[in-house]
Amino acid sequence: MSPFFSNKKLIVLLVCIILLVALVGYSTSDRKTLTWPEQLVQDSVGTVQSAFSRPAHLVAGFFGNIQDIRNVYEENRILKSQLDDYASTQVELEELRRQNEELQGQLDLEEDLFDYTSRSALVIQRSPDRWNEQIGINKGSQNGIEENQAVMTSKGLIGKVDQVSQFSATVQLLSDTDVTNRISAIVSSDETIQGFIEGIDEETGHLRFSKIDMEADLEDGQTVSTSGLGGVFPAGLEIGEIVDYENDEYGLTKTAFVEPSAEFYHLDHVMIVDRSASALEEEIDPALTGEDDES
Repeated sequence: MSPFFSNKKLIVLLVCIILLVALVGYSTSDRKTLTWPEQLVQDSVGTVQSAFSRPAHLVAGFFGNIQDIRNVYEENRILKSQLDDYASTQVELEELRRQNEELQGQLDLEEDLFDYTSRSALVIQRSPDRWNEQIGINKGSQNGIEENQAVMTSKGLIGKVDQVSQFSATVQLLSDTDVTNRISAIVSSDETIQGFIEGIDEETGHLRFSKIDMEADLEDGQTVSTSGLGGVFPAGLEIGEIVDYENDEYGLTKTAFVEPSAEFYHLDHVMIVDRSASALEEEIDPALTGEDDES
């Protein structure tokens, strides 16, 4: 026997190679069906893949849900901050709208006060003491501000200049309960009704309009304004409307309660009214002016 065929290992190797080539050729041929070994291998691999893929998908889905929750939380936080910004923007818009209306009202009022000089000022502080109703403004003597000048908003009179420094001043509000806080006022009616605004009534929250003649015919809704008799305040600055009145304890005079036209507790911009400019113009003698011009 030939030595070649006596080597059994070599024969087995050749047979395996031949079978492998046959299987490769058979598997690569154009077939529509799988053989049972191919089906067995494919099913086995599919089963193993299914066994591992389901837990993998569950784990991936779990972490994906956590990530989605985080994303939702972050988006919710951003939306909340945007809502807060929106709310603050709305508040700022309303405040700017109110200030714009206030300034517009001041411009309209300046046209009505053409006989007097008015200066705008910004409120920079307010006295925290309820018994001492005062505010501070950013204009002083360097801006022509003087003591006892009328201070008002576009809606009406709020007080008078109390103390003046170089670049700021203190305003005493009409609501101040100081006994020296007194302003001459009149009622707009067919007859002249005079009196004095003397601070605020703590029980009603209305201004006290006192020293009114007992024979005066008062009615609710009548307008109270400055009389101009003090020589400092111009006449006709609106103070408020009468809402009630009563006789004093001695039955000699009447006291009316006035609802202020202006707001005392939300002040941003005010106007200081100077009567001196008109007073000086009225004191000028045209004849003397003409003589000076001729000379």
